Amino acid sequence: MKLRFVLWMLGQLLKRAWRRQPEFRDAVAAKGPLHFGIGLEDLSVARHYHLHADGVEAGEGLPISTQLELRFRDADAAVAFLKRPSPRHFREALMSHRLRVVGDVARLDTLQALLRYLRR
Repeated sequence: MKLRFVLWMLGQLLKRAWRRQPEFRDAVAAKGPLHFGIGLEDLSVARHYHLHADGVEAGEGLPISTQLELRFRDADAAVAFLKRPSPRHFREALMSHRLRVVGDVARLDTLQALLRYLRR
């Protein structure tokens, strides 16, 4: 239940950043659209997010056509990472096999750059 809330809240924070921060909108426009998803390995809990020049969309589940997916081993690992989505925490989650990346790994830099705006 806590993971569902955190994933929903991530969507709300992305939408808020889109409304309030022109730098965030410019960064999304400059880096191109990003369609990513976050969920558990078994996909029992998952959400997808689509960042594009016209806004931010979020929804339940993971569609087939995401560019990047972050799949966590368990809900505790996901919540711990999503509370502080820094490059260091990301690296630690990857090294300890609590996180698996599916899709275009090159888009990770884009995602991490955009998540920085949420900490403001």
